[in-house]
Amino acid sequence: MPTAIVTGSGGLVGSESVQHFVESGYDVIGLENDMRARLFGPSASTAATTERLSRAFGDSFRSLELDIRDAEAIDRVLAEHSSSLELVIHTAAQPSHDWAASDPQTDFTINANGTLNLLEATRRRSPSATFIFCSTNKVYGDLPNHLPLIELDRRLGLPDDHRYACGIDTSMPIDASMHSLFGVSKAAADLLVQEYGRYFELPTVCFRGGCLTGPNHAGAKLHGFLSYLMRCTMTGEPYTVLGYGGKQVRDNIHSADLVAAFDAFHRAPRAAAVYNIGGGRQSNCSMLEAIEMCESISGRELNWQLHDQNRIGDHRWWISDLEPFRADYPGWGITYDIEAVLREIHDHNVEAWLAAR
Repeated sequence: MPTAIVTGSGGLVGSESVQHFVESGYDVIGLENDMRARLFGPSASTAATTERLSRAFGDSFRSLELDIRDAEAIDRVLAEHSSSLELVIHTAAQPSHDWAASDPQTDFTINANGTLNLLEATRRRSPSATFIFCSTNKVYGDLPNHLPLIELDRRLGLPDDHRYACGIDTSMPIDASMHSLFGVSKAAADLLVQEYGRYFELPTVCFRGGCLTGPNHAGAKLHGFLSYLMRCTMTGEPYTVLGYGGKQVRDNIHSADLVAAFDAFHRAPRAAAVYNIGGGRQSNCSMLEAIEMCESISGRELNWQLHDQNRIGDHRWWISDLEPFRADYPGWGITYDIEAVLREIHDHNVEAWLAAR
């Protein structure tokens, strides 16, 4: 039976990957140390998800409490499973550009050094294994903010004749921009993944995600805005929108659609691939639109305020161009729009959030 290793296996995309590949016939080894609870507090813990996966999948899933910064431990795990290892899915990260500024060394060692440890162990132990990396659109820094955006009633937008009107592709450069320290650490990891693909001819891919979302997201103030927004709507916790009049636009991709893209790539991998991935034109919203949908779905009013100051380097508008990936993998597509995502987040969590209220 083939083996897949998933880092950050208790997180949103990691847990979705575990379920998908166990159900596809893999033995899955999860690497998870619940760092999220240490970064964002107990409410963001992944422990319950790890326990649920262990109960659900029995011997087909094994979770190891391991820090990806521990190069020797990573190498031991990959050596142990080298004969059957076909897939490495790297989702573990310090995911918040706000938090990164508070401890740049921890941010960089998790995001950059941890990725290097995994790449080197894969190269040494299982060089034919597909290596899938969850990168980020923050590698482009704030260059999207220099686009000629127009202000509409509820959102910002691009003119229909602009080259990125259908979404931003990887032709956007990453230089000469404000990235945030998180963006820098993820860009370093992104370039490492590409280099191991080109230099060592490993089958690697960087998926530069917009907002990743879904019902298993333990949304926190500093990360996971759709989940956190719905939680605040349900519990009465106050929510602050940071800048841009609440008209900033994000595309959001459901974790199941993202993992389906992982599967499609793994079935026909190539070296050093890079794709922007997100909800694209089919699944995106402004903050104002997201608040309106949360209130409509929940039947409750969000206690929110608008702060004039935006976060450093925060995007005013981001929609991913999905056509390059669709061209290479025509069987893949988006199956969730924003409303479907928010309804699933609400229905999955409503009982717990109402109890908290």
